[in-house]
Amino acid sequence: MKTKKSFFSQACVLKSARQMSDAKKISPWSWVPSLYLAEGLPYALTMSVSVVLFKNLGVANPAITFWVGWLGLPWVLKPLWSPVVDLLATRRRWIWAMQLFLGAAFAGVALTLPTTHFFQLTLAVFWLVAFSSATHDIAVDGFYMLGLAEDDQALFSGVRNTFYRVAMIAAQGQLVVLAGTIHEHTGSFATAWSLVFALVAGLFLLFSLHHRWRLPRPVKDLPGGGEARVHFDRNFAGTFAAFFRKPQIGVMIAFLLLYRFGEAQLLNVAKLFLLDPHSRGGLALTDDQFGWIYGHVGVGALLGGGLLGGYVVSRRGLKFWLWPMLLAIHLPDAVFIWLAYAKPENLFTIGAGVGVEQFGYGFGFTAFMLYMLRMARGVHATAHYALCTGFMALGMMVPGMWSGWLQEQLGYKTFFVWVILATVPSFLIALKIPLEAEFGRRPSES
Repeated sequence: MKTKKSFFSQACVLKSARQMSDAKKISPWSWVPSLYLAEGLPYALTMSVSVVLFKNLGVANPAITFWVGWLGLPWVLKPLWSPVVDLLATRRRWIWAMQLFLGAAFAGVALTLPTTHFFQLTLAVFWLVAFSSATHDIAVDGFYMLGLAEDDQALFSGVRNTFYRVAMIAAQGQLVVLAGTIHEHTGSFATAWSLVFALVAGLFLLFSLHHRWRLPRPVKDLPGGGEARVHFDRNFAGTFAAFFRKPQIGVMIAFLLLYRFGEAQLLNVAKLFLLDPHSRGGLALTDDQFGWIYGHVGVGALLGGGLLGGYVVSRRGLKFWLWPMLLAIHLPDAVFIWLAYAKPENLFTIGAGVGVEQFGYGFGFTAFMLYMLRMARGVHATAHYALCTGFMALGMMVPGMWSGWLQEQLGYKTFFVWVILATVPSFLIALKIPLEAEFGRRPSES
């Protein structure tokens, strides 16, 4: 019996050593970029591209914003089930299994689009995509910290953010352009989008196979056993309660919910406005025009604004830049008031307007992300940051759900004026939040 135990212990040590050796041999360049492409695509397809898809297929604006808004629920609930995901299997296994499931789900979207009840069936499949995508996000972000050495984590932080943004550009840009091009040749949006989602399904099958083979096997990537389960049961409630015992937590949660109150209503309606015909008050862009303007110019400007925001905060701190960033995220929304009244047909003019609005959004959103880090500080920083992201998703989901109905009642012109008025609560709550003068500022070098 003693010999068997000794043999088993030696086998475990050899296996751990082999896993550590394999992890060192596998270059992060072979899996970090593809992993974050696979993380960004499902979110963009579910929460942004689906708006274009349903608009092309004739679904009414109120139904689009309401049901697409509901698709954001898994990201609201994500902090609550992330510990459970860690207990059930390794993060590595969750990653490739969810990618395989996402491939099957996107194939389901492709198959249901040509049917009579496409809206109900496609929404049901998108729900599966949303929940599996949120689960995939949990596994990916956890695996990143296990699969890379600490110094590599800092080095590849920019790489993962870049490829996540590349996924956004590919989804909102290239895939929408591709759907528009196929529609021009086939005359059927159902056929065009079915082919696009079939392509995405094949891509996720390749992602799954690649990551099943290429992801390293970190020694610490273990499913939660009995001891971990007891630890989870004992501490989850305490961690959750500690978040709501933070000083001025009510004001801080209100800030999370209201900072983007106007933007949450604008987000999907802006897309519908660009696509709607002139007779309905829109700009009548084709899918390929929309893809280039919103997917390329818009996302590029968003990324540029975010990079500038991070740089300037590191120089003077968040407190100094909070109000300029509030103005930057809200005032450019007025661009859509001008677009609704002027109805320009020049694509450069429309693109410039969208670029200005998205640049301001990227710049102003920096303050929001940094304030969530400030809120999460403490012993349970990771869990509390996850709770902040849940409130962030809730603050976008609920106002977005009614935005299509409100737009139909008011018309685009008045609706965009309302969006500007809806930004006022974020300014009022910003007056009350606690914020240290030096937070976010890099220490000066002598």
